[in-house]
Amino acid sequence: MPIKSIKEMSAHERRVHSLSARMFSTIVKSCIILGLVILIIGLGLYGLVLSQQYIDSAFDLSCSAASATGYGADSVSLSKRVMEKYRSLSEEQIQSIGSSRYKALFAEFEVDHDYEALSDMLYSFLEHNDVYDVYLAMYDEEASRLVYIVDPDPSFPYYPGEWESVNRKGMEKFLNWDGEGLLYDIEKTDIYGWICTTGTPIRDESGNICAFLLVDLTVNDVLRGMGPYALQVSIAIVIITIIMAGLLTRKMNKTVVKPINAIADAAVEYVNDKRNGVNDVDRFQTLNIRTGDEIENLSLVMADMERDLTEIESNLTEVTAKNEKISTELSLAAKIQAEFIPHVFPPFPERTEFSLFATMTPAKEVGGDFYDFFMIDDDHLCMLVADVSGKGIPGALFMMVSKIIIQSCAMLGQTAAEILAKTNQAICSNNEAQMFLTVWVGILDLCTGKLTAANAGHEYPMIKAPDGDYEMLKDRHGFVIGGLDESVYTEYELQLDPGSRIFVYTDGLPEATDEEGRMFGLNRILDVLNEDPGADPEKVISNMNEAVDGFVKNAEQFDDLTMLSFEYKGCTQNG
Repeated sequence: MPIKSIKEMSAHERRVHSLSARMFSTIVKSCIILGLVILIIGLGLYGLVLSQQYIDSAFDLSCSAASATGYGADSVSLSKRVMEKYRSLSEEQIQSIGSSRYKALFAEFEVDHDYEALSDMLYSFLEHNDVYDVYLAMYDEEASRLVYIVDPDPSFPYYPGEWESVNRKGMEKFLNWDGEGLLYDIEKTDIYGWICTTGTPIRDESGNICAFLLVDLTVNDVLRGMGPYALQVSIAIVIITIIMAGLLTRKMNKTVVKPINAIADAAVEYVNDKRNGVNDVDRFQTLNIRTGDEIENLSLVMADMERDLTEIESNLTEVTAKNEKISTELSLAAKIQAEFIPHVFPPFPERTEFSLFATMTPAKEVGGDFYDFFMIDDDHLCMLVADVSGKGIPGALFMMVSKIIIQSCAMLGQTAAEILAKTNQAICSNNEAQMFLTVWVGILDLCTGKLTAANAGHEYPMIKAPDGDYEMLKDRHGFVIGGLDESVYTEYELQLDPGSRIFVYTDGLPEATDEEGRMFGLNRILDVLNEDPGADPEKVISNMNEAVDGFVKNAEQFDDLTMLSFEYKGCTQNG
């Protein structure tokens, strides 16, 4: 299910997902988690203290009980007699514990006066103290057994002579006690679980240990003592959680939620004002939020933004109007430039001596490249391709001036070299902008096929003989037009036979760059031309455009791209 935006939620959903509800929930969860951690730590510490108190009390109880056994009964004599009987038994008899035969071996002690007196006495201690058991027993050190002498526990009694295996480490702790500190041992048993046994040795007149007055404590004994404490702490945590959640939520509503909602409402009203054309209301300035924190800073920033946007909108209206005017002028300039360059093909339908096609693709709205071709007289065709140093409107203006000058010089019957020289002198005479252009110009005698050309710093032309491939003609370059007013240009001649072809271009073609910064290059130009060397001029330029587009792909065009393709078919009157 897609997540709803706040606008798509119902009123109930907004309350459930509101910042107040989330804060309350977060505070409650945090307090509960913190309370549980405190409870666990507190119970652990309390359990340790309580356990130590229970052990202290149990040890004191064993001491008191051991002292009491000396009055009204002879615990030493009884212990010695029971242990003498136990030690007189064979191992087979000892292992028959629990049988009636084994019990009969010690039956005489159950009716013994000392046994009955001690049993009543220990039972009284057990009944009036919060312990698991109070009993009299002695260790069999060789077999690691505890032999019971008197056990008054009515629910699970051990009769004289009965025994159970014990942990040897704990047994030695009792037998080797030096009388310092508390005597106790904690271990986990299969029958009782975790149990703590503390005790006091009972000695005869010679100081020998005859028995131990032992007191047992279990985990349940400690847990019973911890129960009231855990309940009290839990109730306190619940009460504190509710109070803290309520107080903090109220505080957060006042200092966070309400100011944020006020800013949000002001933003909605601001948008509605703009839609309705209302511009003279300060929605954020009137909020007057004084929380003294980042929220107050946010309201002040929003107020500043409101004022800045109003100012920007005013300026933007003026800029937009200016940009629209500039855009209109650029569109008009591009249209004038497109009309200024020959764009009707074939250009001279009645002439069968040649075929010609050219294109100019500007990098911006208007470009600085241009091409031109025109008949000087009935027998001579002038062709040229030029590249102006500037772009945009300045480049376009310089281009149109240069085109007019070149065409005027050519129509006066000048040679290719003279055309470039005269054009250079005219431009250098008044070139405060210090712009320049490169030009390749050629004049073809249509009857003889003789081409006279000159190059003013332009790209090398590609020439194809009737039966050959395109090759680069490294003609001699003169200096760029507009650079030095005394520049001299050298012309050269080529003999074109029917089927000969010429391809001239600006540097925007070899310098076309792909997304990785690689250039198209002269070798790729030759490869494309020679893939279909017999193509007509329009097809030649179409192939080249496809190759360039496939190379650069989505890379931005940084330079104008101009190409002129020419095929000489021969003079029909001589043919």
